This record gives sequence, structure tokens and C-alpha cells, in this order.
Amino acid sequence: MTTFVHQNLDVSAASVVASGAALYPAVDRVSAASTIALHPNTSPATDAQRAAIMENPGFGKYFTDNVVRAVWTKEAGWHDRELIAASASAGGLGINALHYGQSIFEGLKAYRHADGGVFTFRPEANALRFQRSAHRLALPPVPTDLFIGAIEALVRQDEVWVPTDEEQSLYLRPLEFGSEGALGVRPSMHVTFVLMASPVGAYFPQGVKPVSVWLSDDYVRAAPGGTGEAKCAGNYASSLIAQAEATNNGCDQVVWIDAIERKYIEEMGGMNMYFVYGEGANARLVTPKLTGTLLPGVTRDSILTLARDLGYQVEEGTITVDQWRAGSESGEISETFACGTAAVITPVGRVDSKNSGSWNIADGGSGEITMKLRKALVDIQTGKTADTHNWLHRIL
Repeated sequence: MTTFVHQNLDVSAASVVASGAALYPAVDRVSAASTIALHPNTSPATDAQRAAIMENPGFGKYFTDNVVRAVWTKEAGWHDRELIAASASAGGLGINALHYGQSIFEGLKAYRHADGGVFTFRPEANALRFQRSAHRLALPPVPTDLFIGAIEALVRQDEVWVPTDEEQSLYLRPLEFGSEGALGVRPSMHVTFVLMASPVGAYFPQGVKPVSVWLSDDYVRAAPGGTGEAKCAGNYASSLIAQAEATNNGCDQVVWIDAIERKYIEEMGGMNMYFVYGEGANARLVTPKLTGTLLPGVTRDSILTLARDLGYQVEEGTITVDQWRAGSESGEISETFACGTAAVITPVGRVDSKNSGSWNIADGGSGEITMKLRKALVDIQTGKTADTHNWLHRIL
């Protein structure tokens, strides 16, 4: 077993090869918010200002009054765990993250249930993925108790920002970055962890609609040995030109194929993908297996479980561009969808490309099974159905 040593912190690399349900083992849940010192914003938004924002929050446009911040140094480890005004969290222009890209992030949501309670969904899974990303970017891992404690502290402090509309939620953005002000190509000796929150509206305000996608032939998202399975800032920066190409060709999203053979489907934008073979109770779902070049999505992992709960066959395997096109044209592949935290599940209706042709998904993106899975997941997140897998973490 190889072990990466970052100063006084050890991170086993064995979990990097884990996949499926084993990727997120059970974690004892702790209430660690008491370890966060509270120094809240003394000039928070007024009720009127907040109400105006909640009328149309969009996605990631507005932020709550506070953030949680912690600092890591070689000598002291993680310390200065505090909740502070959001405006007090910025770093300087000389920090490592700006020059060498030592920056990772996560995304999860807090949901207001009908009884007024506030819950997050599988936060320990996000904590583990955050730690895996940190390992790959040579950052010290944020302990699970700090990760979840920060969520508890911030959501409790900024509870008024958690929407009551069932179509809205509070998006949580954990961020870790090298914050040492020194121009040297090495792991930062000063690291900052920040948790911020943003009220968000429905990802599909006009209802869930199938998207069109552009197969990227010219650009690669990730290669073996790279940072594909890490949720790091650089992955997203390098994807923007391909997304712009997709937009210029009239498509909503970009689909990535593998870097070596240039034929295997990997991801759609920053989302995992599923392909549905057949229809009804005998349907079989295939999602690209985790090879180290794909992001191990929490939503992806949840769907693996929910699909089996609903009686479908589920496989983690491979699918080529040619197989996707031929299966869609013959009707063998009846549905295609992508999944992630922001949109939950998104049906795909059409594929375009420069070199591989264009085709429609057999069902045109209406997605009976897609929408059934989406409802099953959202109903758990919002408390409309029983949480039989103990995925919800109550905060309030």
C-alpha cells in the first residue's frame, strides 16, 4: 500500500481504487459544530434584502451572511476553526492557489422538510471525496468532524437562508486551497478551508427538459494518472473551452470521451452518465466504471443503490461512442441521462459531434425510467419518502 505523507498528516492511497457502494463506507455521525468558534456577521442582510433574493435566487449568484473557515499549518495542524462574516474570508494575490492551482471544492445541499427540519444528504460521502481530492492535490485532508461540523455550524447560523420552497435548497460549497503567500512550486505550507452557502432555485425552473450534448473530439478532460477523479479547480478551468464549443454548436452540454483510445464515454460536463437498455421492469442500467479518470459522484453512487431497490439491473462498465449511437438508433438504448448534485438527474435527448455523426435518443429524452429514478432520489432528499439507507443527516 502506498501512503502519501503531507507533513504530519498521512493519507492512505488505497481508497483511490474503490468504487460503487464500497466508495462511501458507513461513518459514525458526529455533532461537531461545537468545535467552531462563532463570530457571526454583525451586519447581515435585512429581512427585505433576503426576501428579494429568495424570489429568484438562481444558482450561485447570492451567498449567505457567513462562512466557516479553518486554517492548516505544519506546526499546528487544523486550527482557528471559526464562523465569520463572509467578507472576511479572502486571501492575498500571492497565494499558492492562484499561481499553482492547489485548490479543491465540493458541492452538496441542505433541504428544508415539510416539518421545518433542515437536512443534508450523505455529507460523510462528500467529506470522503474531499479528502481523496486533497490527497491528489497534495493538500492536508479536512477531517470528517471538521467538514460536517462546519456544515452544522453554518446552516444553524444562517438558517434563515434555507428556502421554504420545496423546489429550492441551500447549496453548500466547501473549498480548500493553498493559502501560503510564496511563489514556490511545492505544496503550500499554509492551507485554508472555507465553507460558504448559497440559496438556489430549481435547476429546471420550467420543468425538467432533455438536453442536447456535443461529443468533444478535440479536447480531453482527464487522462490516466491525472486529476480526473479529483474535484479540483483546474479540471473545470480546462473544460470551459469544450463547453464553449458545445454552445457554439447549439448544444447544452459537452460529453467527454477517454484520452487513450478516444472512443469510450466518460462524463457529461461535470456529471456522471447512465445508459438505459430496454424498458420497464426488465431495463438494465449501465454507467461508466470508475477508472481514475471519472469523478466518483455521490449522486451516481446513490442511483446505483436506488436502481437496484426499484428492481433494475445495474452495471458499471464501458460504452463506446459507436455503441451509444447504434443502440440509440436501434432502440436498444432507450434512455440516457446524466446525474450530479446541482441538477440531480438530467435526461439527454440528442447527440451532435464533429466526427461521429448526430443522433437522437430513442425516447427523445422523455425518460420514464430516468424520471422515476429522479423522483425516488428527490423524495428522499426532501423527506417525502422514507430514508431506508440512512442517507439524511439532520441539522435542525
